[in-house]
Amino acid sequence: MMSTPRPLVLALGLGLLALVSAADADAQKKKSKAPAVSAQCSDFYAQANAGWLKANPLPAGAGAVSALGQLSELALQQQRQLLDAAMASPQNDVQARLGDFWASGLDEAAVEADGSRPIATLLSRIDAIKKAKDVPATIAALHQVGIPVAFNFAPDVDLKALDRHIGYFMQGGMGLPDPAFYTRNDADTQAVMARYRAYVGQILALTGTPKERVDADTAAVIAIETALAGKSQSLTDLNNPFGNYAPVSVADASKRYRNLQLGQFLAAQGVKDDLVSMSNPALFAELDAMIGRIKPEQWRAYLRWRVGDAMAPYLSRGFRDASFGFRGQVLEGRVAQAPRWQQVLDAVNTAAGPMLGREYAARYLDPDERRQAGEIADEVRQALIAAVERDGWLGADAKAEARAKLKALKIEVGTPRRDLDYTVQPMGRGSFGGNMLIASTWRHREEMKRIGKGNADRRWDVLPQQPALAYDIAQNRLIATAAVLQPPVFDTARKDTLYGAYGALVGTQLNRAIDARGSRVDARGELRDWWSQADRDAWTRLGDRVAAQYASQEYPGLKGTRVDGTLVRDVALADQAGLELAADAYARANPQANQASKQAFFEAWSRLWAQQVAQNAATERQKTDIHAPGPLRSNVPLGNLPAFADAFGCKAGQPMQRTEADQVRIWR
Repeated sequence: MMSTPRPLVLALGLGLLALVSAADADAQKKKSKAPAVSAQCSDFYAQANAGWLKANPLPAGAGAVSALGQLSELALQQQRQLLDAAMASPQNDVQARLGDFWASGLDEAAVEADGSRPIATLLSRIDAIKKAKDVPATIAALHQVGIPVAFNFAPDVDLKALDRHIGYFMQGGMGLPDPAFYTRNDADTQAVMARYRAYVGQILALTGTPKERVDADTAAVIAIETALAGKSQSLTDLNNPFGNYAPVSVADASKRYRNLQLGQFLAAQGVKDDLVSMSNPALFAELDAMIGRIKPEQWRAYLRWRVGDAMAPYLSRGFRDASFGFRGQVLEGRVAQAPRWQQVLDAVNTAAGPMLGREYAARYLDPDERRQAGEIADEVRQALIAAVERDGWLGADAKAEARAKLKALKIEVGTPRRDLDYTVQPMGRGSFGGNMLIASTWRHREEMKRIGKGNADRRWDVLPQQPALAYDIAQNRLIATAAVLQPPVFDTARKDTLYGAYGALVGTQLNRAIDARGSRVDARGELRDWWSQADRDAWTRLGDRVAAQYASQEYPGLKGTRVDGTLVRDVALADQAGLELAADAYARANPQANQASKQAFFEAWSRLWAQQVAQNAATERQKTDIHAPGPLRSNVPLGNLPAFADAFGCKAGQPMQRTEADQVRIWR
């Protein structure tokens, strides 16, 4: 269990001091003692979160609970309530479709009776493959319904013109998450591959493959995926956005890979752009050759498998259990499947997330709160512009670019500025799997509409019903979703806390517009490094100092183990900057604030990070989590702020207030 400082322990300690003081009063007249350090100046996190920590013990078997995790749980329950209402009494066409989708998923008896019927049409299309030339058209048809096979194709930012998206042809089509699975020979990998082969066979059998063909078809699937893996990039290379940007004209790509029929593929997806990105020509050359080299019956086996695997979570129990047995247990280490309602909600968000987001915002997003959130975000932006003006570590050229970029930055609160086309085929309540395909086809269509000049900002990469505050570097915009505008982030019942929680989180994200990563995109949205080497060196020194502050801390719950300062460095820098900016914005907006209000500002910050973490989870997080543990995200940046010391009467050198020489200051 985590051994974070507990309020009760602090109270007993202070009580003991009081008792000693009363019993030994005469002795203290002769021998003076150092004054006691208040709870707020000793461990502010424990003091500010005393009520939450007492009310939220770690449940048996749970890895962690947190205040922000509870916000995510609240958002899930709100979505569930919305869908229940839409199922019972829809108020518009979108609600009617959502209600039918929800009802069809909750009716487990109907799902069981439906069996594999929802994918029957797709399987028939696959079975109609007789010649090599039939394969590309079938691949295109499966992409249309949101089942990517052979490769992935999706919109992303054109790195030479950030105001547009282009289509990216990328590796994909494999059932395992890492191409290395297909080529490594170690015992662990081979054990996973054995389980994988068994799973492929299960799905093929469930899709109707005759028993006598299952082994041969499984071998064909593995052979095709192994060929794809052999020409695929490593995950490290794949995560490099610049390495994956390779624009080529559609005409050239179509000529180079004639067997793949890429022009017809794009037309089937509704894409009319003349430019695509294709970063791995060796893979697509291999695919082009495979169209003719692989026998039609082997392609049929592979495509049946991909359809069955993709749709397994939404079909009858045999499919679901097979999918969970491998993907849930073997790959993810989960013990049990989620409750049925949560499985169905995940499906709705996967296929119709923007539809649900539209209705979620209409129900839960208060217009006045939306306005207030936008105003506070703009105040924090103005605080950052002012900080850039007076700051001493950025050079003159960088300051000018930072000001221009921050002034151009868009603030989008609640939902995207531009809406989607919600014309969707009616669903009905007869088939959950069928509804999944209807919704997935709609969402794929809307995704494809992102491709083309002027469409880059028409969507977010996060849904309004998901609590999130994020900076979109490509579009130079701050995104605050509808779901995040709730306690503990946005609590209108305690308005003096809005800056300390929401405002500070806004600050962490706005800072990203002009930090080391943000400095690689200029105010005009062009990829250009507008920091000098001196600017970059100054930022590195600030990061080193922040990392050292965290590295000096013991990891809560892990006695004798320190925080990895390098691992948490980037988020810690953002936290420090965001808190400084919010404090500045708060002071400007509330020049007459009383002491209680000033204290509430810092309490709101600390309450964001309330958490209980099991020891095994803490051990894993210490090695891998880029976020510092909650007690330290609360306390470490506060120790750098004189305003915190003023609010609570803390003295330099006490646990919650560093000496001026030891304080890190980014924007104050």
